[in-house]
Amino acid sequence: MNGPIIQLLVLAGIAIFLILRLRGVLGTREGFEKPQIPADQAVKADPRRRDFEVIEGGPDRDITDHATEGSDTAQALAAMKRVDPSFNVTQFLTGARSAYEMILIAFEHGNLDEVKNFISPEVYDAFEQVVHQRADQGLTITAVFVGISDLGLKEATFDPQSKEAEMTVRFTGEMNYVVRDHGGDIVDGDPNAIKRQKDVWTFARVMDSTDPNWRLVATGE
Repeated sequence: MNGPIIQLLVLAGIAIFLILRLRGVLGTREGFEKPQIPADQAVKADPRRRDFEVIEGGPDRDITDHATEGSDTAQALAAMKRVDPSFNVTQFLTGARSAYEMILIAFEHGNLDEVKNFISPEVYDAFEQVVHQRADQGLTITAVFVGISDLGLKEATFDPQSKEAEMTVRFTGEMNYVVRDHGGDIVDGDPNAIKRQKDVWTFARVMDSTDPNWRLVATGE
């Protein structure tokens, strides 16, 4: 065996030895494994964050975030979920926010047909009567929705017999609102001001229905 071959074998043996030593120190990793943190540098769990842990059999945060635990409203929400497991209170309130804006602007502009499927016949008739009265008086309304500064669940009820659920939501909406007479003169509102409007709306739905839509069934302040 000549000299160059012996040198190659020696170098290969040294390389294999170094690789084995490195594997023993570093170990092996696959994919994007998190680096190990020394025990003295580990971040201790904050006991204040225990409320955010999901504990099997514990309170439903989707309910207790919007209603006092054990209250009539919380119990009604839990009953709704037992009938329709896909029901989510937070998602409902997100939808209620969009529905409030859509229905309010349709009412102010007199375009109720656009939201007819989201309003009960009784509420639709009441809204339509106001729209006709404004038209008879020659009034026109210009309304620009600015946003909702406050929204929250006020009350929830559930009828176990009919499976009908009602969700009462409070809104504080902000909009620019101007009413003009047939001559174009302003009789209400201010084109340079934002009007704050407080409403309490009740939405209803039969929880085991194949129709996923909630409908506005009552309005108030």
